[in-house]
Amino acid sequence: MTQHPVVIALTFALYLAAILMIGWYAYRRTRDLADFILGGRRLGSGVAAFSASASDMSGWLLLGLPGFAYAAGLESLWLAGGLLLGTWLNWRLVAARLRVFSVAYGNALTLPEYFANRFEERTGILRGLAAFFTLLFFLIYTASGLVAGGKLFESVFGLPYVWSVALAVLSIILYTAIGGFLAVSWSDVLQGLLMVLALVVLPWIALTQIGGLEPALDRIGSLNPDLLDPLTSTDGAALGLIAILSLAAWGLGYFGQPHILARFQAIESPDKVGLARRIAVSWVAISLAGATLTGLAGILMIEPALAGGERETVFIQLVNLLFHPIVAGVLLAAILSAIMSTADSQLLVCSSAFTEDVYRNVFRRTASQAELVRVGRLAVVLVSLAAFLLALDPEAMVLDLVAYAWAGFGAAFGPALLLSLYWPRMSGSGALAGILVGGITVVVWKQLGGGLFDLYELVPGLVMSGLAILLVSLTAPRRHVDGLAARYFQVRQGVNAVGPGSDPV
Repeated sequence: MTQHPVVIALTFALYLAAILMIGWYAYRRTRDLADFILGGRRLGSGVAAFSASASDMSGWLLLGLPGFAYAAGLESLWLAGGLLLGTWLNWRLVAARLRVFSVAYGNALTLPEYFANRFEERTGILRGLAAFFTLLFFLIYTASGLVAGGKLFESVFGLPYVWSVALAVLSIILYTAIGGFLAVSWSDVLQGLLMVLALVVLPWIALTQIGGLEPALDRIGSLNPDLLDPLTSTDGAALGLIAILSLAAWGLGYFGQPHILARFQAIESPDKVGLARRIAVSWVAISLAGATLTGLAGILMIEPALAGGERETVFIQLVNLLFHPIVAGVLLAAILSAIMSTADSQLLVCSSAFTEDVYRNVFRRTASQAELVRVGRLAVVLVSLAAFLLALDPEAMVLDLVAYAWAGFGAAFGPALLLSLYWPRMSGSGALAGILVGGITVVVWKQLGGGLFDLYELVPGLVMSGLAILLVSLTAPRRHVDGLAARYFQVRQGVNAVGPGSDPV
């Protein structure tokens, strides 16, 4: 339990009050479902960049990644490097096109709706399948955030784990259900600034205490030189190709993450993508470096050594060790920010998929905008409760849960989205096959182990999904594919006409 919990609790309370005020202000700006789901597509470059980055880097950035660096040393650079490259590629290849394509294809508000409109799919199977995988993997992803929140409140206040998770759920539900997308996006700016501040201040102070980065690395090398070799594990064994690919391939998962892609759809104009990309990539680079250095500093400063799930509390341990309770409260609020900035986005995407792609599309096509917003808010609560039940295992590792959900989204949606934006001859049956094969491959591969099956499930999921799309699309009826291609080229001309700042085709 943290010292001076009352002081830290007051800091948390002030932070939550600020978030709730943002939620209330956003509530008054939310008029219809388009506002609730995508904020009326009016995010500026800065808000879009911070919102995409903060919703991407969840509690694992301040818990899971420092814990991995603490346990594995510079082996963690493969993971951080892959994520940084993936961030840049996602903004460069997807952002502007998805903004234009999602509007051109029926003003699609969700990813399942975009796929259905892009391929003129009338049966509802493609849209329903995409919504199913959205709900499935986001339950796991949201549960990872609640596990992180549970560990935070348990470590800081000494609360029982179940009550800690419940407190995390309540904190997130309040402003997400009230304010919708605008509340989530505006709060992400505050949360993103707080996260990057914490990941600059903490490792800087810690390394200053040690004497600087070079002496710190020297001392780590004297403890175990393998910690400083990114090509070996901590026991001295050389990292194989499977291990390196499993870490670096995380970056390839970005193309299928609905909570990040929603920010691309919501940016005010494709012209704003270039500036947003530069802000987002800079934020991610600083944050990943800070998280890695935090883990390395923990190796030297935390005694006794942390083991198992406790290693994911290295950030919390260092904060308690180095800072006055008031400063500690601000830095620990950064963990809450990281958790909330992702979990709120995930809940909102789940709510959007249920409201737009299930409730309205299947049950209530004539539902009013006010009714749909109410259903969306109710869906936030219901999904939160389901994720709460999944998060009740205190031994669950945040990074493991994130890895599974990240792979699921990356494999199910990544190849389908990229090819839909760049390959005019892709068919609806190809999209359906890619989403189905990618999602199933991840679920099945996760249950296997040993040899090739130690490879991160995202990699085979991406490969199998891409192959399924190509093979099925090439065998689709020519007349149907020609019609889709003609419409595609019309939309692509619209991307070209947007302007030089939009990363045109």
